[in-house]
Amino acid sequence: MARGGKRAQRPLPPPLPAAQRTVGQLVAESLRLYGRHFVRALPLGLGVAAINQLTVDVDRFAVGAVLLVAAPAFSAAYAYACQLEAETAVAPRSWLVAIAAGTLVFVPAALLFPWFALAAVLWLGLVGLAVPAAMREGPSLTASLRRGLELGRADYVHAAGSLATLVILFFLTRIGLALLLESQADNTVRTAIFLSDAVLAPLLFLGGAILYEDQTARLDSRRDRRKE
Repeated sequence: MARGGKRAQRPLPPPLPAAQRTVGQLVAESLRLYGRHFVRALPLGLGVAAINQLTVDVDRFAVGAVLLVAAPAFSAAYAYACQLEAETAVAPRSWLVAIAAGTLVFVPAALLFPWFALAAVLWLGLVGLAVPAAMREGPSLTASLRRGLELGRADYVHAAGSLATLVILFFLTRIGLALLLESQADNTVRTAIFLSDAVLAPLLFLGGAILYEDQTARLDSRRDRRKE
């Protein structure tokens, strides 16, 4: 190569299959999915932003109460993200089962989150995949909850680590974006937080939808190895 010439760009390695996908690749896939469905995914963030406005400058008991009441809304948002990720229509019954399962699963997380956010994330990593299980597989409420637990246990470290990474990324980026919006324009703190939540929150739900693919692939791979 001649001196001063540009180096030839090497192609990026292909992404790992779902059964071997790392937490970093899950975040990257979440960003790609968000980019493909940006307009359709925005309602996910607007809902979270509206709910979070009720938790600004209130005590932990009030935060827990708001999250508890909002459990069906969060479950519906997660179900909608699963439909975006699958890019297929889902039967109304599956929607009802997914929202019911998500509400039951989210209640303990809502009570834990104001005091110990990590415990809430660990709980959702274990049983939270009941929502995509209902949307993608269409079982009953009991079967969805059982399937969510089975998927969470398939590779719990990956499930909990992925959700924890998404939550940490959301809060860190949210703080930075809120500070930037507040300093660059004449916005109130509430407005900055609302805009940050609206833009960033869809990644939480979309990442959870992709996590279902990872855990399903890991569970199937484990079963195949046992058969061999």
